[in-house]
Amino acid sequence: MNTKQQKNYNYAFVFYDVGEKRVQKVFKICKKYFKHHQKSVFRGHISPSDLIKLRAEINKVIDKGEDFVSIIKLLSDTYFDEETLGNQNINCESLFI
Repeated sequence: MNTKQQKNYNYAFVFYDVGEKRVQKVFKICKKYFKHHQKSVFRGHISPSDLIKLRAEINKVIDKGEDFVSIIKLLSDTYFDEETLGNQNINCESLFI
């Protein structure tokens, strides 16, 4: 019997490195669910059901032998810290408004 409790994540970061032919498709999928943070990085609140939809949509588009997509799932947006190094004048959403 598996006693591992299912967690309902509600915040996530997505970053990816995909082939040129698929990069716009992955970008558009991520844009439906998240705020664009920087280049191929998205983040924001997401429901558990939307997280399932996001994963399914990305899986239909990517080449699993060539592309890389990482989804960092968090239980909330309040239990992590963000540190930015380099040019902080880039137009991106801040978590701490």
